[in-house]
Amino acid sequence: MDKLRMTSPDLTETNINKLAELFPSVVTETTDADGNTKRAIDFDLLRQELSDHVVEGPQERYRIDWPGKRAAAFAANAPIAKTLRPVREESVDFDTTKNLFIEGDNLDALKLLQESYLGKIKLIYIDPPYNTGNDFIYNDDFAETADAYLVRSGQMGDSGARLNANPESNGRFHSDWLSMMYPRLKLARNLLSDDGIIAISIDDNEVAALRLLGDEVFGSSAFLGALTWRRRPTPDSRNYSRVSVDHEYVLLYGRSNAARLNGRGIDESKYKNPDNDPRGPWTSENLTGLASADQRPNLHYDLVNPANGLAYPPSPSRGWSKGKETMDRLIAEGRILWPSSPDGRPREKKFLSDLKSAVTGFSTWLTSDEIGYNYTATREVRDLLGGKLFDFPKPVSLVKTLCEQVTQDGDIVLDFFAGSGSTAHAVIAANAGDESARCFILVQLGEAVEPESEAAKVGYTSIAELARERVRRAGQSVVQQAGLTGDVLDVGFRSLKVDTTNMADVLRSPDETVQLALDQLEDSVKPDRSSEDLLFQVLLDWGLELTMPISVEQIEGHEVFVVEDGALIACFDEHAGSELVYSIAKREPLRTVFRDSGFASDDARINAEQVFREVSPATDVKAI
Repeated sequence: MDKLRMTSPDLTETNINKLAELFPSVVTETTDADGNTKRAIDFDLLRQELSDHVVEGPQERYRIDWPGKRAAAFAANAPIAKTLRPVREESVDFDTTKNLFIEGDNLDALKLLQESYLGKIKLIYIDPPYNTGNDFIYNDDFAETADAYLVRSGQMGDSGARLNANPESNGRFHSDWLSMMYPRLKLARNLLSDDGIIAISIDDNEVAALRLLGDEVFGSSAFLGALTWRRRPTPDSRNYSRVSVDHEYVLLYGRSNAARLNGRGIDESKYKNPDNDPRGPWTSENLTGLASADQRPNLHYDLVNPANGLAYPPSPSRGWSKGKETMDRLIAEGRILWPSSPDGRPREKKFLSDLKSAVTGFSTWLTSDEIGYNYTATREVRDLLGGKLFDFPKPVSLVKTLCEQVTQDGDIVLDFFAGSGSTAHAVIAANAGDESARCFILVQLGEAVEPESEAAKVGYTSIAELARERVRRAGQSVVQQAGLTGDVLDVGFRSLKVDTTNMADVLRSPDETVQLALDQLEDSVKPDRSSEDLLFQVLLDWGLELTMPISVEQIEGHEVFVVEDGALIACFDEHAGSELVYSIAKREPLRTVFRDSGFASDDARINAEQVFREVSPATDVKAI
């Protein structure tokens, strides 16, 4: 048994544990005077986590480092003046769906989702750029273009001619990729539920760097395993080295030690009862062990059949799997199957009722029979959209398998490198398979398709547009194949776009103020923004989920948004009179918001606050 500590608690270790939970990237290792390795806090990194500017002062430690890391960490925490604007005409079942499709830079989107989906995502699956030497399309402030870097580093002249034969081999490509991934993974971690898992597809180009980066962001103890997937059925003979790289990886990290896969169900068909044993169905299992006589002498003995006295010696290199005392008990209980000839080997009679769990582990080796190959995914997109419109999509079965292993009914799946929309397709297919209601959030940059591509030829202008259409058609296809209806299966999505804030720049110089009327100065909302635009910014600011049901009502002649039966009531009309304020207050919503310029005066605003204090004191009242 454990011994009592007999000392006061180690508060330093306690504090390190607390910091590790909040900021796993600041935990490092140090060695004490006795040479023992202990966990410690990197205070420079902790300062950066708590700072609103780039902190200088690097020191040598065991960790992954690259040029631009501090700026990348700063980028994760830097606030942005942006919002998500709804686009009804691009949506499917806008009013009823629980799914989201967000177009825009995923760094911005992840920041905007921080409050509404903090700790709510069960599975994040991403298929990020594999960093094959091409320019990134994510124009983060801390990144530079390949051409700019080549000029600055002396690898390209002002004319544009390259001065170096192999620029892709330098470390800058790894640094840019790490700087792109680092802030996104840090923000993604915040969104995971306590038992949530992030799954990241990657190939040999950056798998080593990603493993180190994942260990830093999520903590090395959060690493669950690396799945291996064979992406092509035949070798690739185009490489000069004649090494055909036929596989990719999916790295798995958990948010905490509560994260785990669902596992595989036990194959009960292997259990039979041919002898009508009252203990029920059974299967026979091997009794040989794994240790030689030198390693485990207690596992090397003759096993004797009490019915006929025949002795069965152990395998010299393996022995038996159990000690003699345990084996004698199994014999007495009739759990040993004796061979019909002296040359056979005894086996154990393993009963289904003896199993401690109905599931077994999920292998890290993903078989092609279950997952398919790259061409499987290409065919899926072609069948839906009528052509090869997207390069290197992932098979639906790959993401569907992850959904089935990690998620359950009602869980949310996030993919912030959405590409062709395979994740949405997989979630819908998984829901149809087990009659569940998982939800998805996709984020895709509005990257233009190549002008001469097949996608451009059939009229698509961006990857985001292509992905939305793929999700629409995938939903229809799954519904038809499953024989269900859209009422049973949620195949819709609310389409949102990352945009600048809805709020106008109301800070003007005195000269500008003289040129404007007072009523123009009062309105802080941009003139091209709708009331629904304002509503979604309010949902973000209040940390409410963006798929909450929204109804529009007329109250005292004003357009009023009612979100989830009173979780929020919002009115952005001008001239919000006392009758409107009183009518809303009588409904006792949890939250309510008005347009600041909708009040005729400061007195009217104060009166509105007083009405809520008297009629609905629990309501949180704000103005925009």
